[in-house]
Amino acid sequence: MDIDLPDVVEEAREAFAAYEAALVSNDITTLEALFRNDPRTIRYGATENLYGMDEIRAFRRGRSPAGLARTLDRTVITTFGRDVAIANTLFRRDAAPGRMGRQSQTWIRFHDGWKIVSAHVSVIDDAPAT
Repeated sequence: MDIDLPDVVEEAREAFAAYEAALVSNDITTLEALFRNDPRTIRYGATENLYGMDEIRAFRRGRSPAGLARTLDRTVITTFGRDVAIANTLFRRDAAPGRMGRQSQTWIRFHDGWKIVSAHVSVIDDAPAT
């Protein structure tokens, strides 16, 4: 199996960047389009467990658009073959000093493009700078 084919990594990086731009601007249409519309798609959030696109859609549509800006750190995207990508990143928000978020996503290439099929977000206390 080919790992990290440059053209596939670039495609996955572009999909991840589109997700990030949609997230911080609360572009719900794009966010929904980037998740696989399937009852098996799962998103574990910082405070919610969402099973299937209906629950993910309801969460996105009900979420406040305030305070979504964030800074990413240590983003790693690894691809496996031409159709699977894993994205992991750390993030911080000014609205949550002393806290660090962790996000992982599994992306699969379908006939209609790259889609998230599984995502996990958690927030922990940030380690003090050394």
